Amino acid sequence: MPAATKPRKRRVPGSTEGLNHKRARIAPESKTDNTSRAINVGTKGKPAAVKAKGKERVEELKEEKLEVGKEKKRRGVPVTNAVPVSKRKEDDSDEDDEDEDEVSESEGEGEWDGGGGESVDEFDVNEDGYVSMADGGTEDAEHGGEKPSSKDSKERHKAQKLLQNQRRLSKPYADLLKQAKRTWSLARQKNLSPSTRQTHINTLMSLIRGHIQDLVLKHDASRIVQTILKYGRAAERNEIANELKGKFKDLAQNKYSRFLVTKLIKSCTNKRADIFMEFRGSVLRLLLHREASSVLADAFELYANAYEKEVLVSDFYGKEVRLFGLAAGASGVDKERARKGLKGILEGEKEDRKLRILMEVKENLMAIFNNPDKGAVTHAIVHRALWEYISSVLDLPNEAERERLYREIFENCQDTLAEMVHTKDGSRVVREFLAQGSAKDRKQILKVIKPHIERMCLDDEAQLVLFTALDTIDDTKLLSKSLISVITSSLISPSAATVAAAGSNASTHFYSTPQGRRSIIYLLVPRTRRHFTPSQIALLSETDAARDRTSKKPSILREDEVRKAGSPDLVKWVEEKGGMAISDTGGCIMVVEIMLYADADKTTAIQSLLQPLCKSYPSSADDDPHPIDLPHTSRMYKTLLQGGHFNHTSHKIDYTSAWDPVKFAVGFVNTVGEEVMVGMCVDEQRGGAFVVAELCDTLALGSRRKQKEEEEASMMVVDEELEEKREEARKLVKGWFGNEVKEKIKQSEGMKGKKVLLDALARL
Repeated sequence: MPAATKPRKRRVPGSTEGLNHKRARIAPESKTDNTSRAINVGTKGKPAAVKAKGKERVEELKEEKLEVGKEKKRRGVPVTNAVPVSKRKEDDSDEDDEDEDEVSESEGEGEWDGGGGESVDEFDVNEDGYVSMADGGTEDAEHGGEKPSSKDSKERHKAQKLLQNQRRLSKPYADLLKQAKRTWSLARQKNLSPSTRQTHINTLMSLIRGHIQDLVLKHDASRIVQTILKYGRAAERNEIANELKGKFKDLAQNKYSRFLVTKLIKSCTNKRADIFMEFRGSVLRLLLHREASSVLADAFELYANAYEKEVLVSDFYGKEVRLFGLAAGASGVDKERARKGLKGILEGEKEDRKLRILMEVKENLMAIFNNPDKGAVTHAIVHRALWEYISSVLDLPNEAERERLYREIFENCQDTLAEMVHTKDGSRVVREFLAQGSAKDRKQILKVIKPHIERMCLDDEAQLVLFTALDTIDDTKLLSKSLISVITSSLISPSAATVAAAGSNASTHFYSTPQGRRSIIYLLVPRTRRHFTPSQIALLSETDAARDRTSKKPSILREDEVRKAGSPDLVKWVEEKGGMAISDTGGCIMVVEIMLYADADKTTAIQSLLQPLCKSYPSSADDDPHPIDLPHTSRMYKTLLQGGHFNHTSHKIDYTSAWDPVKFAVGFVNTVGEEVMVGMCVDEQRGGAFVVAELCDTLALGSRRKQKEEEEASMMVVDEELEEKREEARKLVKGWFGNEVKEKIKQSEGMKGKKVLLDALARL
């Protein structure tokens, strides 16, 4: 009889009983959700208290999952970044989390608990770098010598590991770190209840209290403190901040502790101002520092309020302002003036002091622009200082001085403009340069941003620069070659960067995002309220006054030339990919705008849009519905048949001279045919009622429908040949929808648009 085996004891989730401690410490955190595993733990036959606790645990795990799913605040990504946006390793604003979560090899070695293996005394390393084995043999500890046997290799590795651990234990705080890491490995686990985690956090705090300033400079110990900040309460966070007070500037420059400073700025809102005040006076030096630069960038762009931002930016104003200026004031009036930035500092000052302060700002900005390799040029704090300087220079009463200072700053930063367009202030700077600049300046700016145009099209701030270029540059041939063709080709054939970012969806990547659609639509109907928000239109109009002074061509003429330059490629896209694009909501929006406003021959494009409707109705496949049953596609055909968008203000159709709905209606009848068109109105979902009703109205009235709503109807030229085709199509549709079909429509229950359709059929 086999010996009776001892029954295995079920381990309660979250406990470490029965686990090897070393394994528990170095086991990497699972990236998958543990909720399903916790839910599947059986509770049959267990006490009610245990069942209740299990339910609470499931709820806690669900809450943790929701927390993980929350979108994190991130800094804007420069369009000059070579890594595609979707593939980019998020190490700007999330470096701290990566530093905390990654398990390195050195950390695993550092968690040796001193148990097991031979004593280090069994091995000896002589002066020549050889390890003497217990049996008297020697091996080259550094270079390996001859190819060792498997046994010798294991012994040598064991000797080296023991020596490393011995050296590590001889370092300061070795015992403290050994204990802290054990507790840390428990506190950082994902599947812990809040009470259990807080117990571990309290233990960690009791271990490191009083030693935090020394520990945060070590890569592994710094991660321990970050875990306390991440999971601890406000009391622990404030205690850590108080112990590090006076050291934040030095910590921001350390390779490991910089992550901790960012976490403190993020989580300790009541200590944030104190941290920023420690940076004051050293902001420029920190911006040019390899480690501290990202700390300042995150602090300014993600966490600082208006006044705190000015505290940081005021370092650009020079020592005079820092010592005697308003930014250092604590009163409400001083804070209000400080929020105005450089203009608030210069209010009421004499001209000589204004120029002196402006020269200080310029010199500090030059220190940044003369070191582009440091990466500070891409930070929002630099762009804010630059915009404040330019706007203050443009307000100077002396025209000669104003022009001199403006030219100096433009010439020094013109080569780095592409690295600024991704932030609000940086975009504003480049747009002001476009509006104020000469034709030569605008050509230079276009040359700098040309390699990054496709990325700029997909960025909310950067695309405003492209729109301003379209609004200000008079040379439309240059625009067509350097800007418009790049935008349209991005839609037709995305670049390698877009393909890498979007993968298999690269063909739809451009029109499936609001940013990409706006970039295309601005070529056809700039600043339309249908696609641009009032705030975006207001931002674009800020440069209109300067443009009117520097540009010679009327805006209406420029818009017409831009539209004509972009239309052929856009209509070509509809011809080639329109049938596929209409299955997507964004694709339908793009197709409608191109067909209504593009200035090119659309005969082939019309056929490409009508061809998908020819498939039998209803569709035989559930996963491939007929286009007319898709709400966005049906709405697209209805808009094209009525001749334009419905204006909810005037309650009329906004007709366009570039689109003829009668021609589209005739093509609709000849291409789709009787069987499909009647089926749209009587079979299954009957999704074509509104589309067929609009078709009937267009065929019944023809060009007269457009004349009824336009004031200058007498000036319209009627195409007699098209009118004959319209009349033939009208008779065909009237014959298809005879009394028998109308009776079926009347008897249909729950059919949307039934009355509208019957009224339209009656008007044929």
